[in-house]
Amino acid sequence: MLWTATLISNFGGLVQAVGAAWLMTQLTDSSTLIALVQASNTLPIMLLAIASGALADIFDRKTLLLAAQLFMLAVSVGLALVAWQGWLTPWLLLMFTFLIGAGQALYNPPWQASMGDLVPRADLPGAVTLNSVGFNLMRSVGPAAGGFIVAGFGAAAAFAVNALSYLPLLGALVRWKPKTGPRTAPPEEFLPAMAAGLRYVALSPNLMRVILRAALFGFAAITVLALLPLVAKSHPEGGSMLYGTLLGCFGIGAIVGAVLNPRIRARHDNENIVRLAFVGFALALVVLGQSRSIWLQGLAMLPAGASWVLALSLFNVTVQLSTPRWVVARALALYQTATFGGMAAGSWAWGAVAGAHGLPVALTAAGGVLALGAVIGIWFRAPEFGSVDLDPVNRFREPALQLDLRGRSGPIMVMVDYQIAQADVPEFLRLMKRRRDIRRRDGARNWALLRDLEHPEQWSESYHIATWDDYVRHNLRRTKSDAGVSELLLALHKGEADPVVHRMIERHTVSESDDVPLVGKIEVP
Repeated sequence: MLWTATLISNFGGLVQAVGAAWLMTQLTDSSTLIALVQASNTLPIMLLAIASGALADIFDRKTLLLAAQLFMLAVSVGLALVAWQGWLTPWLLLMFTFLIGAGQALYNPPWQASMGDLVPRADLPGAVTLNSVGFNLMRSVGPAAGGFIVAGFGAAAAFAVNALSYLPLLGALVRWKPKTGPRTAPPEEFLPAMAAGLRYVALSPNLMRVILRAALFGFAAITVLALLPLVAKSHPEGGSMLYGTLLGCFGIGAIVGAVLNPRIRARHDNENIVRLAFVGFALALVVLGQSRSIWLQGLAMLPAGASWVLALSLFNVTVQLSTPRWVVARALALYQTATFGGMAAGSWAWGAVAGAHGLPVALTAAGGVLALGAVIGIWFRAPEFGSVDLDPVNRFREPALQLDLRGRSGPIMVMVDYQIAQADVPEFLRLMKRRRDIRRRDGARNWALLRDLEHPEQWSESYHIATWDDYVRHNLRRTKSDAGVSELLLALHKGEADPVVHRMIERHTVSESDDVPLVGKIEVP
């Protein structure tokens, strides 16, 4: 139900995109303004996706999805009415497309994160690919239909079609009854949740490699979508129909890429697929820029579409399968911020290059950047996904405290004592380096490892957490993969009992009249 409704919504969005892009060519001859139509759709995703991702991990995702759809419906109705009255100017058109992009920025992270709620983890790559198939299925017919609508009835009719296309998805979202598990910890506050997402991604090398490669791909590959109206207009017989037809070829190529995606993934590792996508898109851009034949340009759009879906679907799946559920929407939001930020910057940059040096130079230079992106993979390889178990370990039980502590009480200091034989110190330090990265990634700060000067076998791991609620969340974030490090550390511990954990709350004022302990200290096995 959701997939079918999304299909209809995608159709309307692509019709609207054709209407906006082609209308801009009628309102101005500026290459930069024409390219900024694409940038105005992608820039808000770069600016707002992180906030949307934090909201999607904190609040009910269905509510966010409905709010985003209602907002985009209202903006699309407004755009259709203003266009119908003939009041649109280039900057007013950019404002409306920016607002629609803002609604998409609110919608994308909770929708992408909901994939894991709709299908089992093992089916996630197939679900992401199917979602891409749906979009590109509409890309193969939507732009052509958009070109026909614009040619026959004007851009205002294209905007009205987009407004109507939101209604089926709104109905499907209202009927959807997502299964949500019980909340085991209080929800995070908004700003700390954003900071936690940034920290998690920054301390995850695999995610950083994916995000950097995606940003580079978006920066160069967006040239096709940003400058395609100029490609169509450069032909004497060019018009909105030709523009829509070229976009349709791009969509057909994307469908072929999505259909072949499972077979390609089965035979090649992720890095080889990414390199194939970069090189395939680079060659398509060179042909598009250097050829004057409509047929050759249409054929070049096929590998461009296939490369587009191969790269972006693989990046999306890698982020989802490399991230635990508690932070997946924020990780996807950061991935989208980088990708669409690259697209927004690329739309502006390549539009400026086309205006200054001509369309062939811009397209060919963008192809060169993509070729460079394939070479960069020698040093920044795309990681394989699914190699670690990111399901929560669910072993933490909140201890019974002897002080009256509230969830917002803090800061909390935690110390864990180990007895380590001298012969095991090198392995202990190696494991502690991994433990430090896990602790910091999941919210700890001021992490330190201490050794007793009088008793060298005594080691203490210490770190701070802002509040007691944050400490509970910190422990609930531990995955089964992280638990392997804890088990190896426990095997090195020489003590008769498990390592002793001290949980303490800091006191910042000291008074002789205090009749409560200066430090509440609890030792539990």
